[in-house]
Parts: sequence; structure tokens; C-alpha cells
Amino acid sequence: MSFEKAKDLLILADYAASQYRGVTLQQISDRFSVSRRTAQRMTDALEEMFRHSIEIVEDEDRRKRWRLKEVPLSRMRMNGDEELEALEYAVARLQELGDDRHATILADVRDRLLAALPSREARRMEADAEAMLEAFGMAARPGPTVQIASEVAQAITAALRGPYRLYVTYAGDRRLIEPYGILLGARRYLVARQPDKGPALRHFRVDRIEAPEVTGEYFAKDDGFDLHDHAARAFGSYQNDEEFGQTVWRFAPDAAARAAEWQFHPRQVSRELPDGSLEVSFEASGFLEMAWHLYQWGDSVEVLEPRRLADLVHSARRKDFEALP
Repeated sequence: MSFEKAKDLLILADYAASQYRGVTLQQISDRFSVSRRTAQRMTDALEEMFRHSIEIVEDEDRRKRWRLKEVPLSRMRMNGDEELEALEYAVARLQELGDDRHATILADVRDRLLAALPSREARRMEADAEAMLEAFGMAARPGPTVQIASEVAQAITAALRGPYRLYVTYAGDRRLIEPYGILLGARRYLVARQPDKGPALRHFRVDRIEAPEVTGEYFAKDDGFDLHDHAARAFGSYQNDEEFGQTVWRFAPDAAARAAEWQFHPRQVSRELPDGSLEVSFEASGFLEMAWHLYQWGDSVEVLEPRRLADLVHSARRKDFEALP
């Protein structure tokens, strides 16, 4: 379960406990802005995780209602090693992303749950979880990263949760923006609207944001905005509407099997060609980030479309790489 889904489940538990009559699927759909099917999956998770405290009743209109008896976290217990492992993984991942605020909050939840266990069992589970983190490569991740100031990450997190308008200094200017979400990639970009610049969404490199200030002034996001749909307009985290369009790559037969293991884009279409090569196509922008990735494939990949990307990549291809990505 992802951190966001775990957070929503805890919020739903509080919501179900706070309503005397319980909550319906429609109320859950409205509260979390999700479809009825997603609301059903959330109630399934609620029943599984709080099976000793959940009550399911029918009201006078024959609608199911989920009601949760109050269960303080201090009285909850860890059900097994995998739950602690998931919490440790989520804390490590949030710290890696620079989200110290949520990492600290989730670490507090983990510590309270561990406190309810006998000390010997708690020590064993902690040791097992640490070993699993090292196995997954989350205890340490080598390689270059862009440093994000903790006060910037915390301010953005608080503004996104509101959502609240946010003052930032960017490229030397003081700006008032309305944050919509974060794009993760080679660089991290904050997707936001700058009202004095019009209705279009803009992208701000998070590592270049300075002096953030959460206003506490609420704003309403556009109905129908979906961060995943927005992110799909780019190959990585950088977007350029002038570059957006059909992209087609062909991987040589000796690289086709390896390329088939990759998801280059969430909406890609792949097809095997008669000569054993693999063709991958999708719509996106961000030629520079595409070029950075394609360089790793040496002369095993050919850009069929667009021509501008082909010109950027083909002159730099080489055939002496010892391994494929």
C-alpha cells in the first residue's frame, strides 16, 4: 500500500469514527473525490484493517453505512513484520523525497505502534525491517541527487494539503502561486498556477524555490485536474507544449528483450517487428530528458519520430557500451 493510500485509509477511519451513523459510499466518494468503485475498495481496506472495530449497518434507505468504534493508535498493535517493513519503507522514501514533515509524522505512528509490542518482539521486528530496507536498496541510494531545502519541502507539503496559496521567491521575483502537485524526475517541478500570469499551469524547479511562505489562504483547484494526466504530457518531469507530439523509437533485435522490460511512458504502445526489433511509441514532450535516457542505449536505438529528437540523439550514439540499461 502506498503512503498516500495509507494516509487516506487513516483519514477514512477518523471520518467513520466521527460520524454517529457511520458513512456511506456516496459520502466517501464526495469526501475523497473518488469514484464509487474506489470508495468500495476503500471500505474493503477499512474492514480488513479494522475488522474488530468496524460496524456495518443499513439505514432506513437500505444504504450500507460503515461505523468505526474509536480505536486510539496507542491501543493498536502491529500485526506482523510486513506492516513494520511497509512503514519503514514509507518513512525512508519520504525522507529521500525531502518530505521531512510527513516522514516525521509517519515515524511517530510507527513508534507508537512499536511501543504497544513486547520489547523483545519489537526489537526482532525492527531488525528484520532494517534488513529488508537494505535488501530493497532504500537504506542507502548512491548517485547524484538535487538537494531540496527542508523548509521548502515542508512549505510545499503544507500548501498542497490545504490547498493554500504560497509565496515564493523564484528567479529573483517574489510570486504568489497556487500549487497543484509535484513532478518527480531528474529534476523536481512544482506544478502551480500564478494568477497574475493567467490561467495556464506553470512549472517551478523546486531546487530553485526560495523563502516559501504558506499564506493560509484557501483556493479551489480546477475541477477535473488530474496530476497523472498532466504528468503524462512529458517523458520526465520537464514539459514543453511546443515539443509535445508523437514519439517513436525502434530498438535493435539484440536490445529488444531488454527494452521490453522498460516502461518508458505510462501510455506507451509497443509492438514487435518481423525482424525481431521492438517499436515503442507514445505522445509526450521533453526532448532533452529523452536524449539523456536514450544515450544509455548507444547505437541499439533509433528515433523514428520526431525529427528534432532524432537530430539530437543520433549524432551522439556510440557502440562501445559494455551493457544496456
